[in-house]
Amino acid sequence: MSYNRDLGRLASPRRLLCLFLTNPSSSCSLLPCTTVKMSKPIGKPEVSAPEMSRIRMTLTGKSVPALEKACSDLIRGSKERPGVGNVKGPVRLPTKTLVVTTRKSPCGNGTNTFDRFEMRIHKRLIDLHCTMETFNAIIAGFSFEPGVDVEVTLQA
Repeated sequence: MSYNRDLGRLASPRRLLCLFLTNPSSSCSLLPCTTVKMSKPIGKPEVSAPEMSRIRMTLTGKSVPALEKACSDLIRGSKERPGVGNVKGPVRLPTKTLVVTTRKSPCGNGTNTFDRFEMRIHKRLIDLHCTMETFNAIIAGFSFEPGVDVEVTLQA
Protein backbone atom coordinates (compact mmCIF):
# COMPACT_ATOMS: atom_id res chain seq x y z
CA MET A 1 0.00 0.00 0.00
CA SER A 2 1.16 3.54 -0.71
CA TYR A 3 -0.17 7.01 0.04
CA ASN A 4 -0.26 10.26 -1.88
CA ARG A 5 3.08 11.89 -1.08
CA ASP A 6 1.90 15.42 -2.00
CA LEU A 7 -0.57 15.39 0.88
CA GLY A 8 2.15 14.18 3.25
CA ARG A 9 4.45 17.09 2.30
CA LEU A 10 1.78 19.77 2.73
CA ALA A 11 0.75 18.66 6.21
CA SER A 12 2.46 19.47 9.47
CA PRO A 13 4.01 16.42 11.15
CA ARG A 14 1.97 17.04 14.30
CA ARG A 15 -1.44 17.12 12.65
CA LEU A 16 -3.65 14.21 11.83
CA LEU A 17 -4.02 13.57 8.13
CA CYS A 18 -6.80 11.98 6.23
CA LEU A 19 -5.17 10.03 3.40
CA PHE A 20 -6.63 7.94 0.65
CA LEU A 21 -4.73 4.67 0.56
CA THR A 22 -4.41 2.88 -2.75
CA ASN A 23 -4.14 -0.85 -3.21
CA PRO A 24 -2.84 -1.86 -6.66
CA SER A 25 -4.10 -5.47 -6.37
CA SER A 26 -7.75 -4.60 -5.74
CA SER A 27 -10.24 -3.63 -8.41
CA CYS A 28 -11.20 -0.46 -6.52
CA SER A 29 -8.32 2.02 -6.41
CA LEU A 30 -9.55 3.94 -3.35
CA LEU A 31 -10.03 2.47 0.10
CA PRO A 32 -12.03 4.23 2.84
CA CYS A 33 -10.46 7.35 4.32
CA THR A 34 -8.02 6.48 7.09
CA THR A 35 -6.61 8.75 9.78
CA VAL A 36 -2.83 8.46 10.06
CA LYS A 37 -0.62 10.13 12.65
CA MET A 38 2.62 11.42 11.13
CA SER A 39 5.64 10.60 13.27
CA LYS A 40 8.45 13.01 14.11
CA PRO A 41 11.84 12.35 12.54
CA ILE A 42 14.30 10.44 14.73
CA GLY A 43 17.28 12.47 15.84
CA LYS A 44 17.77 15.42 18.14
CA PRO A 45 14.86 16.11 20.47
CA GLU A 46 12.88 19.03 19.14
CA VAL A 47 12.45 21.98 21.48
CA SER A 48 8.98 23.33 20.92
CA ALA A 49 9.16 27.09 20.67
CA PRO A 50 5.96 29.07 21.12
CA GLU A 51 4.29 29.74 17.80
CA MET A 52 4.58 33.32 16.58
CA SER A 53 1.27 34.74 15.39
CA ARG A 54 0.43 37.84 13.42
CA ILE A 55 -1.96 39.93 15.47
CA ARG A 56 -3.73 42.86 13.83
CA MET A 57 -5.27 45.45 16.12
CA THR A 58 -7.77 47.96 14.73
CA LEU A 59 -8.29 51.00 16.94
CA THR A 60 -11.33 53.18 16.21
CA GLY A 61 -12.42 56.42 17.82
CA LYS A 62 -13.88 59.88 17.43
CA SER A 63 -11.12 61.71 19.30
CA VAL A 64 -7.76 61.87 17.51
CA PRO A 65 -5.63 62.67 20.61
CA ALA A 66 -7.11 59.74 22.57
CA LEU A 67 -6.57 57.42 19.59
CA GLU A 68 -2.96 58.54 19.03
CA LYS A 69 -2.18 58.19 22.75
CA ALA A 70 -3.55 54.63 22.80
CA CYS A 71 -1.51 53.74 19.67
CA SER A 72 1.73 55.18 21.04
CA ASP A 73 1.26 53.45 24.43
CA LEU A 74 0.58 50.10 22.73
CA ILE A 75 3.60 50.38 20.46
CA ARG A 76 5.91 51.53 23.25
CA GLY A 77 4.71 48.73 25.55
CA SER A 78 5.11 46.06 22.90
CA LYS A 79 8.62 47.17 21.87
CA GLU A 80 9.80 47.11 25.50
CA ARG A 81 8.52 43.58 26.04
CA PRO A 82 10.84 40.69 25.08
CA GLY A 83 9.43 38.12 22.68
CA VAL A 84 7.80 40.57 20.28
CA GLY A 85 9.22 40.02 16.82
CA ASN A 86 8.00 42.87 14.66
CA VAL A 87 5.75 45.87 15.29
CA LYS A 88 4.24 47.78 12.38
CA GLY A 89 2.05 50.82 12.64
CA PRO A 90 0.09 52.81 13.37
CA VAL A 91 -1.28 52.85 9.83
CA ARG A 92 -3.71 55.73 9.51
CA LEU A 93 -6.77 54.70 7.51
CA PRO A 94 -9.05 57.24 5.79
CA THR A 95 -11.44 59.11 8.06
CA LYS A 96 -15.11 58.29 7.66
CA THR A 97 -17.40 61.31 7.93
CA LEU A 98 -21.01 60.65 8.87
CA VAL A 99 -23.20 63.64 7.91
CA VAL A 100 -26.79 64.35 9.03
CA THR A 101 -28.62 67.36 7.57
CA THR A 102 -31.78 68.50 9.39
CA ARG A 103 -34.25 71.35 9.01
CA LYS A 104 -33.98 74.07 11.70
CA SER A 105 -37.68 74.99 11.70
CA PRO A 106 -39.79 72.48 13.66
CA CYS A 107 -43.05 73.27 11.84
CA GLY A 108 -41.76 73.56 8.27
CA ASN A 109 -42.77 77.22 7.79
CA GLY A 110 -40.41 80.13 7.46
CA THR A 111 -37.09 80.37 5.75
CA ASN A 112 -35.52 77.16 4.53
CA THR A 113 -32.58 76.88 6.92
CA PHE A 114 -30.71 73.69 7.68
CA ASP A 115 -28.30 72.39 10.30
CA ARG A 116 -25.54 70.06 9.21
CA PHE A 117 -24.08 67.73 11.85
CA GLU A 118 -21.12 65.47 11.23
CA MET A 119 -19.23 62.84 13.16
CA ARG A 120 -15.73 61.79 12.11
CA ILE A 121 -14.55 58.23 12.72
CA HIS A 122 -10.76 57.79 12.78
CA LYS A 123 -9.13 54.37 12.42
CA ARG A 124 -5.59 53.05 13.05
CA LEU A 125 -4.02 49.63 12.36
CA ILE A 126 -1.19 48.04 14.37
CA ASP A 127 0.42 44.70 13.41
CA LEU A 128 2.31 42.64 16.01
CA HIS A 129 4.29 39.42 15.52
CA CYS A 130 4.40 37.69 18.89
CA THR A 131 3.09 34.74 20.86
CA MET A 132 -0.32 34.76 22.46
CA GLU A 133 1.18 34.73 25.97
CA THR A 134 3.21 37.86 25.20
CA PHE A 135 0.18 39.56 23.66
CA ASN A 136 -1.96 38.77 26.72
CA ALA A 137 0.74 40.24 28.98
CA ILE A 138 0.85 43.44 26.88
CA ILE A 139 -2.93 43.89 26.91
CA ALA A 140 -3.33 43.00 30.61
CA GLY A 141 -1.20 45.94 31.73
CA PHE A 142 -2.90 48.46 29.44
CA SER A 143 -6.07 50.50 29.90
CA PHE A 144 -7.71 52.21 26.93
CA GLU A 145 -9.20 55.65 27.18
CA PRO A 146 -12.97 55.99 26.88
CA GLY A 147 -14.09 56.38 23.28
CA VAL A 148 -11.35 54.13 21.84
CA ASP A 149 -12.60 50.79 20.51
CA VAL A 150 -10.15 47.95 19.86
CA GLU A 151 -10.72 45.01 17.53
CA VAL A 152 -8.15 42.18 17.62
CA THR A 153 -7.72 39.80 14.68
CA LEU A 154 -5.46 36.75 15.00
CA GLN A 155 -3.78 35.24 11.93
CA ALA A 156 -1.53 32.22 12.26
